[in-house]
Amino acid sequence: MREIHKFGSIEEVIELPNLTDIQIKSYNTFLQLGRAPAERENIGLQSAFREVFPIDETERGRQTGLVLDFLEYTLHPPEFSPEECREKDLTYQAGLFAKLQLVHKDTGLIKEDQVFLGDLPLMTEDGSFVINGADRVIVSQIHRSPGAYFTGAPKGTGRTYMASIIPMPKRGPWIELEFDNADVLWMKVNKKKFPFTLLLRVLGFGDAEIRGLFSGNETLIEATFEEDAAMGATVEEALLRLFTVLRPGDPPKVDKAISYLYSLLADPRRYDLGEAGRYKMNSKLGLTYQQSTLMGFEEGRFVDYGLVPTIQYLVKLQAGETEMTSPAGETVAVEEDDIDHLGNRRIRTVGELVADQIRVGLGRMARGVRERMLLGNPDAATPQKLVNNRPIVAALREFFGRSQLSQFKDQVNPLSELRHKRRISALGPGGLTRERAGFDVRDVHRTHYGRICPIETPEGANIGLITSLASYSRVNPLGFIEAPYRRVENGRVTSDVQYMTAHEEDRYVIAQANTPLTDDNRFAEESVLTRRLGDPYYVPPEAVEFMDVSPKQIVSVPTSLIPFLEHDDANRALMGSNMQSQAVPLIKPDAPYVGTGVEERVSRDSGTVVIAQEAGTVTFVDASRIVIENDRQVAREYVLTRFQRSNQNTNLDQRPLVDVGDRVEAGQIIADGPASQNGRLALGQNVLIAIMPFDGYNFEDAIVLSERLVRSDAYTSVHIEKYEKEARDTKLGPEKITRDIPGLSEAALRDLDEDGVVRIGAEVKQGDILVGHTSFKGETEPTPEERLLRSIFGEKAREVKDTSLRVPPGDGGIVLRTVRFRRGDPGVELKPGVQEMVRVYVAQKRRLIEGDKLANRHGNKGVVAKILPPEDMPYLPDGTPVDLVFNPLGVPSRMNLGQILETHLGLAAFKNGVSYVTPVFDSAREEEIKDLLEAVTERELAEEREAGFVPDRREQQVMRRAAKLGIIGRDLSYEEARLALARTGKSVLYDGQTGEAIDAPIVVGVMYVMKLYHMVEDKMHARSTGPYSLITQQPLGGKAQFGGQRLGEMECWALQAHGAAHTLQEMLTIKSDDIDGRNASYEAIVKGNDVLEPTIPESFKVLVKELHSLGLDVQVMDGERPISIFDESGRGR
Repeated sequence: MREIHKFGSIEEVIELPNLTDIQIKSYNTFLQLGRAPAERENIGLQSAFREVFPIDETERGRQTGLVLDFLEYTLHPPEFSPEECREKDLTYQAGLFAKLQLVHKDTGLIKEDQVFLGDLPLMTEDGSFVINGADRVIVSQIHRSPGAYFTGAPKGTGRTYMASIIPMPKRGPWIELEFDNADVLWMKVNKKKFPFTLLLRVLGFGDAEIRGLFSGNETLIEATFEEDAAMGATVEEALLRLFTVLRPGDPPKVDKAISYLYSLLADPRRYDLGEAGRYKMNSKLGLTYQQSTLMGFEEGRFVDYGLVPTIQYLVKLQAGETEMTSPAGETVAVEEDDIDHLGNRRIRTVGELVADQIRVGLGRMARGVRERMLLGNPDAATPQKLVNNRPIVAALREFFGRSQLSQFKDQVNPLSELRHKRRISALGPGGLTRERAGFDVRDVHRTHYGRICPIETPEGANIGLITSLASYSRVNPLGFIEAPYRRVENGRVTSDVQYMTAHEEDRYVIAQANTPLTDDNRFAEESVLTRRLGDPYYVPPEAVEFMDVSPKQIVSVPTSLIPFLEHDDANRALMGSNMQSQAVPLIKPDAPYVGTGVEERVSRDSGTVVIAQEAGTVTFVDASRIVIENDRQVAREYVLTRFQRSNQNTNLDQRPLVDVGDRVEAGQIIADGPASQNGRLALGQNVLIAIMPFDGYNFEDAIVLSERLVRSDAYTSVHIEKYEKEARDTKLGPEKITRDIPGLSEAALRDLDEDGVVRIGAEVKQGDILVGHTSFKGETEPTPEERLLRSIFGEKAREVKDTSLRVPPGDGGIVLRTVRFRRGDPGVELKPGVQEMVRVYVAQKRRLIEGDKLANRHGNKGVVAKILPPEDMPYLPDGTPVDLVFNPLGVPSRMNLGQILETHLGLAAFKNGVSYVTPVFDSAREEEIKDLLEAVTERELAEEREAGFVPDRREQQVMRRAAKLGIIGRDLSYEEARLALARTGKSVLYDGQTGEAIDAPIVVGVMYVMKLYHMVEDKMHARSTGPYSLITQQPLGGKAQFGGQRLGEMECWALQAHGAAHTLQEMLTIKSDDIDGRNASYEAIVKGNDVLEPTIPESFKVLVKELHSLGLDVQVMDGERPISIFDESGRGR
């Protein structure tokens, strides 16, 4: 194990939080399993039940005297483990039971029942779900927080303002207040418009009181009074007028109007601001209300819970005032809101999203309960009979199976899993759409600092809509993202860490994490660079209130894995962050020589490594399990995952890191997972590279590499493919999985066992049988003679055809394991009509080949263009050939110079036999790297002097040329020139093919290079004949359909422009939809004859028929003689 040396001067006051907490904590809070039912808080699942229950039938006026109430819920233990669920295509779930109580009001009779409400998917230890055998992740959603917002728009020379009151998604109507051109303040509810004074009258305000509310700004509301034309109206009259506006078709009655307005804005079941919305309104308007609605109904009248202060605030804003006194006597600032500020956007995590679905399901269930209460016999009713759980089951199935936020887990490597769980999406139900989202929503906002990564986001249509949590950020119970800061008291930085939301942070002056400090944690300089409201200021140390906890708190976890990030352009850093998640786990993982110190935490928190739960001594180790005996002599077994297939067909494999007799501590990593070496993330390989042109082979970012990397399996990865075959009951008879297949030689069946399933360990290639399978041929009706013969001589054996599962084109490998499921086996759920199913896993070892994509961590990506023998690669003066050659043109214009610094430091690490940690924004400085390289060269020179080494004339020539070019100083001795060259990070290099020195010194060093998931073996495809479309008779498209290459409109133009008439005719006829011509051509090629002239293509016949349908008689003429291109039935021949 290599020794690790750390650069960086900034001490970390707090460690990174658990990186999957956003998922695990949210779901645990939603379930509250660790609490006794009586102690559960009114949140998550408990809150969903409490909102829907009690269910009675008083709402519709008819009373049955029945009330169904909720007492508590329990979750039964899951029937199968996550591993069994993956194997059997099941969902990892627990039965949800609720204890319900039915009270008969008339008789006082109480009936209690434990009612099954459906199965609730459970989260696995690593923060994902297993749904129908596949791992899925619920992505957190970011949306505008509920609350009151004040926005402005230009109008003439000034601005006009508008207020919006937004409830929780689907929990009530949006309310909008805006001034029109005539300065009338309109209120809009459900697209219905009325003067705001009408609602104030309903709340019991008279004309004078309304004017009193806006004292000082009466002129702004006079136009509304005139429009209202309801001077002196009573509360009832105002209520009826309001009801007429909101429900124009209904007859106005006071009780109906009260009931409607109550359900619209005052019923907590129908209208809900949520805790976050109420908190936002209270803090914005200086209120102290606790209710989640905008209005209440007390003692026969409506009361206000925040509507009036909202209107007052809007009027003050329109009047240009900057302050307002709240009803509680607090002075609040009057200002326009920035809707992209993170204080105004909140995160809906997995717990809240699932709770919403359960709420929807319970709401539908409650409707069914009410109907059964009315229609059934009240005396015979029980909770079990009243409740139908189908709506809850359907809502959960819909959400986990089909929601935009429930995604197939990205399992290419441990980092991609972790990144998927920390992803934040603005899309999904109740969110934005790609088409509607403008530039402002997608852009980086100042409040993203320390909360959302400004780098990591997709490059396509989703840019800025899908983002990632910053390393240290967390989501608070209200859903707002918080960032941590160190408190500063009287110019001294304390270790007291405080988490703040974006709005709280706006109040303070904050210093950067890299601000120089003295030994007693005071600021080392008289003037400190700080920021307030996103703007930079120099202030004296006493004025600083907080300080960042770490330089990497700005960026996400994948971005914090990029060494020398501060030297890279943001666009390339984005590509580097995204491409690390596409790196394929290799069979020989190699942790980077130049890392950032986050590698170990990623491996640990991704859940792919095995961690000792308690201290003890290792008593047994083999490839599949580790046994550790604790200090109380109790043994604990850790079972390792071996050769499991991931969602993306990569290999999930764990390898022990401990030996028998080793002492382990609690929390120690005892087994490596995929892409991990000694517990550190290892996505690629440390490769000796040169940055130079190479015979044009590295044109346009292409890469030249040494065959040594292929021979040593440096970039070899294992990919596991899953194949399935079902045996069904069909109309013609049952299909069979069997070894007895007609018309096949023994050689074709040699790897099948007696049941017709391929044996484990068999090497299979394209076209080989994996599962022997026969199905009956469709029979024609027998003639009377045949029937007579059959009745005399008995039924003849019916003919079967071979429908075996074969290895598809381009695939193959070693059979890893086979699984057979039969209907009726415990825990097996097969599709209707399927009697049994066989699943075969085939492992394929993929070496690096031309066409594979490689990339480094700085966004420098390219395709392998040429693999050369090591002896043809450029080599160093000591004879070491380089492994990989990058093009120098890929660096300057892209401004990702971090890769050059990584290469130089990597060389020092390689020669010193150590690894370096260089944290982001606190990296090794240029001078430190130069000193390391100089020290290494001094050591080499001493060894060469001792060995009596004579300098090479060619090397000296290159050095003289370097001096002329100004790379090193002039008139230096050989040793001085070597040392000067080492400080530039360059080396003399020799051409492997000619043995001559390359004209100028070249940058040579060690870079960390990854093999990406885009492998040429998945994309390579060729077709001679294959399937044709039934309608057009043209070849299908795409590799999956074994399709051909389309010759489109523009390709035809190109051939026409070149006058390639015969090529064009061949392409459009015998290679496409000329049925007779293509059959005749195939036969001619097989027999070695000349290919005949093409006949008429099917598409021409379609054109003729199209013209016939227009009433045009089109005939095909040969000179004067018409030719028929259709048969008697009118179909194309």
